[in-house]
Amino acid sequence: MNIQDILDNAKDTLGLEPQETETGIYIPSKSSLKLAAPNKTNYDHTEYDTPYTGNKKILMVCTEQQYMTMENGKKFDTGNHPVEMMVPLLHFKKAGFDVDIFSPTGQSVQVEQWAMPEDDEDVKQIYAEYQSKLENPNSIADFVKNDMAESNDYAAIFIPGGHGAMLGLPEDKSLGELLRWSHDKDLFVLAICHGPAALLAADLSSVDTANKDANSERDFIFKGYEIVAFPTAMDKQMPKIGYLPGTMPWYFGDKLEALGVTIDNKLATGHTHQDRKLISGDGPLAANEFGKLSANELLKALN
Repeated sequence: MNIQDILDNAKDTLGLEPQETETGIYIPSKSSLKLAAPNKTNYDHTEYDTPYTGNKKILMVCTEQQYMTMENGKKFDTGNHPVEMMVPLLHFKKAGFDVDIFSPTGQSVQVEQWAMPEDDEDVKQIYAEYQSKLENPNSIADFVKNDMAESNDYAAIFIPGGHGAMLGLPEDKSLGELLRWSHDKDLFVLAICHGPAALLAADLSSVDTANKDANSERDFIFKGYEIVAFPTAMDKQMPKIGYLPGTMPWYFGDKLEALGVTIDNKLATGHTHQDRKLISGDGPLAANEFGKLSANELLKALN
């Protein structure tokens, strides 16, 4: 037995090996799940004194892609993180806001089911309430094409995390149009953990249109903004504890910073941040405070 075999056996014994669920498809190791996916969230049941009673809603942008292919060819079974979706949704519901769910083409939303907090009845209940909407979401492409120009339905765009937010969303041209429209309409944008990866869709530098020269003169709409997000440095460490089955193909933080966004945090310890109408959170530990901050700012702006 060589050194690598010994190390692999040790990692397996310690629960540090990613778990293969199908051939070539992996979920996080047992040890990393204990650290990163607890069975209960920190949702605090905040009550809002004056819940919203108007007709503005929140538009939630979700991924319809499930597998991230690592540099070594292994596939990570991902999607949106249930805690980063559901804990903010609990706050939005208490604050009086309805939420419409969208994916790029209307295909079912993919969810990291292995991260579902099984002992958290609040999260499980609201997940059940939204399950049919998650399975049959609206289409971003259809909304942009048919309804966006005349729409006054929304107060905010909400982009939950999970590594799945890096799949399909950052290069989606319809999402880019939606984000630029929301910016022009002065809507809130709420993004948590890997959710800020989707902000890359608003970059016009690679858009191939007849107005490309005019577009190239318009700065990235989030240039000069400060956010918190899941740090690149931590993503690079995740394979070592078996959370990821290999090195990621790219890192969204690097691309956002190249476009003029400042990412303030080095760790994902539950921080939130607000810069103008862009509200961000650094990971699942931030979901409660992120949801609360977002709900309070929306109420302040609309009530």
